[in-house]
Amino acid sequence: MESTRLKRMHDSYKKDAQIDEVFVVLTIGASMIATLGLQANSAAVVIGAMVVAPWIEPLRASAFAVLIGDIRLLMDALLSLFVGVFITILLSALLGEVANLPKLGSEVWDRTSPNLLDLGIALVAGAMAIYAKLRRDAVSSLAGTAIAVALVPPVCVMGLLISYQKWGDAFGAGLLFATNLLGILSGGLVMMAWKEPSFLHRLRESNLSAAKFLVTFGLTALLLIPLTKQFVSLVGEKDREQTRDQIQRTIETFLKRETLTFGGKEAKAKVASLEITWEKNPPEILLVVLVTNPAQPSLKQVSAVQKEINKRQELDYQLIVQRVVVVEGPPEEPNLITGKEGKLIKDPTPELTKNTIKDTEEQFPTQELGLDQEQKNMQQSTDEATTQPAEAKTP
Repeated sequence: MESTRLKRMHDSYKKDAQIDEVFVVLTIGASMIATLGLQANSAAVVIGAMVVAPWIEPLRASAFAVLIGDIRLLMDALLSLFVGVFITILLSALLGEVANLPKLGSEVWDRTSPNLLDLGIALVAGAMAIYAKLRRDAVSSLAGTAIAVALVPPVCVMGLLISYQKWGDAFGAGLLFATNLLGILSGGLVMMAWKEPSFLHRLRESNLSAAKFLVTFGLTALLLIPLTKQFVSLVGEKDREQTRDQIQRTIETFLKRETLTFGGKEAKAKVASLEITWEKNPPEILLVVLVTNPAQPSLKQVSAVQKEINKRQELDYQLIVQRVVVVEGPPEEPNLITGKEGKLIKDPTPELTKNTIKDTEEQFPTQELGLDQEQKNMQQSTDEATTQPAEAKTP
């Protein structure tokens, strides 16, 4: 009974590992959808490409092959993945060269700096993909696992960046693909060994299976070095963003409460932007404020705000304020609101309309008279030049 079930599973995974027309067509379609979505900076389109992509099938076959020690099945599955990756890089690089966009969006750049969070997502996604394969009642989760198993978009990003000759960022996208690939494979191995005790028993008995199992986890462990570095960098970046937001909220609170302002109500100071230069010691806060009084804020006011900021932070900062003088036009009366849609219209002033029309009517005759007089002068000059006798040439 157990051998029959194992044979049935082997046949199913063997089919998943094959390169056929369906695999090639879906790979081409997913690659083109993902690449165009990345160029359009559309997350929804990229998600659609993840659903279309068939790469989860050879990945599951790889996990099964590792557990039972089937080298032939493992090679077939990896070959399918290699062909899919090659097609995707080629298509995405070609589309990138054809479109040649001057700037790529955040959907591209967000996939060039993987970290430990991406590895965690890949581990869980791989486990769920295997679980959906082993449990027929979990088939509804296949679409969700296909979205979580984000293999095609990083490869498309790699192809796009290769077409732009951005090799460092392309390497980052390749690292994300390797993270997802090994993470999914490792998560699938753990789930399969847990759900199928016979596989775990086979793994213990077969030295070959155990060796491949260890190699898979060893390669995944190697990824911890660059991923941890990126994760630490991400944590530091988020911490700096939080500090920046706290400082901006502190300054805006001062302006609203007017307990410590850049010139009081007359100045009408408003924060336009705030940036922090972390490379300097102490870090510099460059604050751009919009003011109506060019003399504000004064050095005394800036010093007071800097002192209050440093009281609330763990580090001391130097505040640099750039004043941008705002000149406001005279106040106008509100426009009229008409119709159910609340459309704004101008309030017509009868006297203004009458005067404007009158001025216009008086202007046109004046312009016409001036034009007629100019034409008459030109005509008179021409007639005089024609009737004047020509001077005799001196021999």
